Amino acid sequence: MTLQECYAQLNGSYETALSRLMNDRLVDKFIRKFPADTTMQQLRDAVAQTDRQLAFRAAHTLKGVAANLSFTELQNAASNLTEQLRSLDQDPDMSLFETVEAAYNKTMTALNTYIAE
Repeated sequence: MTLQECYAQLNGSYETALSRLMNDRLVDKFIRKFPADTTMQQLRDAVAQTDRQLAFRAAHTLKGVAANLSFTELQNAASNLTEQLRSLDQDPDMSLFETVEAAYNKTMTALNTYIAE
């Protein structure tokens, strides 16, 4: 699988990632680090514990990481959840969380396939 195919599979923007990171070597380097990021687990834990502040921080961080790597689908899903949690007086909308979870799983499947090849 090429980088372009990986980005297509995870509904990201390879062109944007390349313009931000300047070359394939750096894009490859940083997407290989993503699976070790613990932000999604922090978000899962915060939602399970109904910790609104931690859920907001984790969703916001995930949005930023996804934006930096141009993982567009994950970025958009995390952004929607971030905005819903911004007021900190509402529990996480489970449908928005499930959308983030699905986008994250899709991203991880594509990355794991790319890394394994």
